[in-house]
Amino acid sequence: MKIVIAPDSFKGSISAGALCDAIEKGINTVCPNAMIHKLPLSDGGEGLVSSLVQSCGGTYRYAQVNDPLGREIKASYGIMDDGQTAVIEMAEASGLTLLQDAERDPMRADSYGTGQLIQHALSQGCRRFVIGLGGSATVDGGMGMLRALGIRWLDARGNEIKQTGGQALLEIDRYDRSRLDERLRESSFVIASDVTNPLCGPNGAAAIFGPQKGASEQQVSVLEEALARYAHCLEAQEGMKVSALSGAGAAGGMGAAFAVFLGAKLASGIEYVMEATKLSEAMATADLVITGEGKLDQQTLSGKVIAGVCQLGQRHQVPVVALCGSVSLSLQEMKQIGLAAGFSIVPGPCSLEEAMRHAPAWAEERMMQIMRTMQCFENR
Repeated sequence: MKIVIAPDSFKGSISAGALCDAIEKGINTVCPNAMIHKLPLSDGGEGLVSSLVQSCGGTYRYAQVNDPLGREIKASYGIMDDGQTAVIEMAEASGLTLLQDAERDPMRADSYGTGQLIQHALSQGCRRFVIGLGGSATVDGGMGMLRALGIRWLDARGNEIKQTGGQALLEIDRYDRSRLDERLRESSFVIASDVTNPLCGPNGAAAIFGPQKGASEQQVSVLEEALARYAHCLEAQEGMKVSALSGAGAAGGMGAAFAVFLGAKLASGIEYVMEATKLSEAMATADLVITGEGKLDQQTLSGKVIAGVCQLGQRHQVPVVALCGSVSLSLQEMKQIGLAAGFSIVPGPCSLEEAMRHAPAWAEERMMQIMRTMQCFENR
């Protein structure tokens, strides 16, 4: 039997790579002769770098950068084995997980550290970039990142703006791009994200993502005004409509910064990763595919890892089974995306902390149960 293991991470609990290992152990305990192909996946958020480095070959690089509040930290990114392609997760330098709950403040948090990671990769010779925008702590429109890359933001008096974060967008009158790093002219960017939200409006960066990053209702209104001012500034100087651009609102407006200043192309995160890891080729000769993510719920239906894997499973007519932290989809909804079955790894009532702590062992145990069930039918 050939089994492909291709899950996402359980966010904050277990990485996709570690989950692959746990599932493999469960399979090997029951079916030691099974041929196993492990491909940890990501939808463009947490785990993008490790997925591509592990599955496609590459190395990790480390750089000293600023976190969302300007404190120096050590962040990592990946360089693929072509030596030209850098894979960067915004969350590594500008993510929510870098802050304590009480520190979450999109009015101050900025994306400067992400710009520093890009600068570091440029200095390593990289000219192709894959950027994952998930898990950001910012709603600064990418202002901080662009400052790190050489953009000067100016107020109505022509003075350079020193403030950071979403509140700084209120001061913008224009910008000077004459000092933008020249190496970016010969660089290309792909944004791996399934977020299509515009920059402004009821479905924009402030309204949808602001509260997740610590913004109060009043601050959301201020951030909306700030992003509208930012959009007006970009539209006035670039001559392109930015406020309603699909995907511009990703990661608190980072989508707009990448599209306008760096010519980035927006790609479905899971589709990009599946293509890069050659998942389709692995599944073409598989007998079974095991996937998974933290929650099997309504969000799964709209472009998450499990939905993407199931789509390929239907194409190759191979059954797909999911292991998850929690399951709330009905059998009909699972059938809708082509999922043969979905199981929670949690054996019974427990706290979230306990579930996260025992995820590897419980995933291994649940996989053993699934394989034993399959053996019952094979041995009849």
